Amino acid sequence: MSRSYRIIDADTHVNEPPDLWTSRLPAKFRDRAPRIERFEQGDAWVLDGVADPINFGLNACAGMKPEEMQGWVRFEDIRRGGYDPAARLLEMDADRIDAAVLYPTPRLSHAIVASPDPEFHLVQIRAYNDWLSDYCSHAPERLGAIMMLPNRGVEMALAELERVAGLPGTKGVLVSCWPHGDLDWDDADEAVWKALISTEMALHIHVGMINEMPTAHKVKIVGDVRWYDAPKRILQMIWSGLFDRLPELQVVIAEVDAGWVPYFKEQIDDRYYRMSKGSGLQLERPPSAYVEDHFNFTYLVDGFGLRNRETIGVERILWSTDYPHVGSDWPNSWRRMESNFSGITRADRELITCGNAQRLYRFSS
Repeated sequence: MSRSYRIIDADTHVNEPPDLWTSRLPAKFRDRAPRIERFEQGDAWVLDGVADPINFGLNACAGMKPEEMQGWVRFEDIRRGGYDPAARLLEMDADRIDAAVLYPTPRLSHAIVASPDPEFHLVQIRAYNDWLSDYCSHAPERLGAIMMLPNRGVEMALAELERVAGLPGTKGVLVSCWPHGDLDWDDADEAVWKALISTEMALHIHVGMINEMPTAHKVKIVGDVRWYDAPKRILQMIWSGLFDRLPELQVVIAEVDAGWVPYFKEQIDDRYYRMSKGSGLQLERPPSAYVEDHFNFTYLVDGFGLRNRETIGVERILWSTDYPHVGSDWPNSWRRMESNFSGITRADRELITCGNAQRLYRFSS
């Protein structure tokens, strides 16, 4: 039977299994491979170049009561769907999710992104991408892989892009650092964006970009805004004239919500018109037009954004759950959806919960 897609989750995660890298890396790197070790307070990832063990409990606590959620847990106690695709499908069914795209675990992936050893960096990314392809191959009509792109040289990024584009389940690529190797814009990366367009996939940034090793959570602040880095990356791309040269390029910025976008568009247009002549910057269109035509935003909780969806652009907002992280409402995501979409037209709801994601990811049975 053909599947009817009604709800596509545009930002979910995996919980990488303990042997992902120890079983897949070449022998000469296995003593440096990311691995889970047991500590008195729970299990944690031990990562090359990272001083602190990195726990993962808050990345695997969907369905728990708030008072039960904690950073330190045993791997065998977490929900199986993070690493077992068969279990994942059952968990998606419980939340009425038809399809989902999957990102890596932050902090764990950040250590790979920031690795200064180009060869070690690449083999870790290739191992992850191969594992994620295997995971999504269990049900490619429902599970989509957002593959990690290496960032220790343009040629390396181009080669891995070509490789993953041919792997089962691939739906897009993730950059956490620009391909040439840092967080400053460099037009040398344009070869990667051109190649990406030829694959008909979008470029993805999850929350923000980083080029430094992660640390343990030690501060008492319980959370902060997720969108603070996104405006910088958007402006790097727009001011470079990238979209005038590559009008087909699409970008997804995940887990940053969208209520801030109308204000951002107003301000960048104002600054452009006031300063562009003196600075010598000349774009073919107002900066806001590039935001409206090239950027897509996933959200978790954004009542303000939904109420102002017309000024954001209804076709640029994608619903998501962040499953199985602390931001997830599983197995009641659909209840939050019903509440959030009260008074919103069916056409707009269908775009936000399915149509926009389907345009980007083209799930099919």
